[in-house]
Amino acid sequence: LYGAIQPADSVSLSTRTHGAVFNLEYSPDGSVLTVACEQTEVLLFDPISSKHIKTLSEAHEDCVNNIRFLDNRLFATCSDDTTIALWDLRKLNTKVCTLHGHTSWVKNIEYDTNTRLLVTSGFDGNVIIWDTNRCTEDGCPHKKFFHTRFLMRMRLTPDCSKMLISTSSGYLLILHDLDLNKSLEVGSYPILRARRTTSSSDITSSGSSGPRAVGSPCHQNNSGPLSEKTLSRPSQREGGSPRNSLEVLTPEVPGERDRGNCITSLQLHPKGWATLLRCSSNTDDQEWTCVYEFQEGAPVRPVSPRCSLRLTHCIEEANVGRGYIKELCFSPDGRMISSPHGFGIRLLGFDAHCSELVDCLPREASPLREIRSLYSHNDVVLTTKFSPTHCQIASGCLSGRVSLYQPKF
Repeated sequence: LYGAIQPADSVSLSTRTHGAVFNLEYSPDGSVLTVACEQTEVLLFDPISSKHIKTLSEAHEDCVNNIRFLDNRLFATCSDDTTIALWDLRKLNTKVCTLHGHTSWVKNIEYDTNTRLLVTSGFDGNVIIWDTNRCTEDGCPHKKFFHTRFLMRMRLTPDCSKMLISTSSGYLLILHDLDLNKSLEVGSYPILRARRTTSSSDITSSGSSGPRAVGSPCHQNNSGPLSEKTLSRPSQREGGSPRNSLEVLTPEVPGERDRGNCITSLQLHPKGWATLLRCSSNTDDQEWTCVYEFQEGAPVRPVSPRCSLRLTHCIEEANVGRGYIKELCFSPDGRMISSPHGFGIRLLGFDAHCSELVDCLPREASPLREIRSLYSHNDVVLTTKFSPTHCQIASGCLSGRVSLYQPKF
């Protein structure tokens, strides 16, 4: 089906200047496609008929950055106006409520379906928990869960057992055995040793490098890098790490060992097997898409816990649209990746047959295989998303156009 996929329709509103498309999100049942726009708007479309349903013309007072569905009817939006808004598809004329708590641009929304807690992160460095069980018109009870410098993106694993946080300084933070009911103040969480992620070829090597000299993303009292004393404090309980233990990693990126990088986009495999990163060099002249398998089991060395991630696949991306974040995604079954590439998207697989990741893990990091390239935009593509229920892909670009792709025979 995806081998026969072609540009199907383009949806745009020429009567309004809604600006760049920053994010796309389907409802869980695939019946609605929502579009987060640069100029305060949220657009809603029927992805099957490509018909425009509604425009939330003043959804926020600044750029809309991210949209997350809590169920088939309720969804949340976040914005550079520092707020989060809750919406109900059955009553779009007004917000359910507006949430205040961040002090800078809010960039990411996650949702724990087990506890019904909304989790947001922003450029103020804060991860905030919102209790949607007790929402009123005035908002929801909330608390600051975690803080780190240079925060870019935050994700929960599908089973909500881990939280991953990427930073503009090239670090990836992993909170293991996650407990969202406990706020983490500075120094209150066990810190695992900072490490560079391993590739398949050196997973048994005894050497590991510490954090780069640019400084740790975790706030300490002296605002300096994590000290060896801090990193090596006893933190493991027998049989595993304690609740909310923090692991600080420097993901290996091809060609970036000496120059450093910024992790701009962060996604997780739908089965929790891997994490997907879009990285750019500090000089902004290279971009890479990288897949890291989650490693479980005994520590590689007795003096530090096992490195949680291993680079398995990567590919260099088109170096266009500098300064804009490109949001990529996994397919619903996790066998393919859709990645913004210049004025279009590329469908990437772990091998030429779109096999499951667990069935084609290489001994050494291997290139992602290009399955198909699709170009239908006249500007740089910033975001792409698979439909959760249909063989369809959506993409949005810098000039505000949304394109849909589906099989044609």
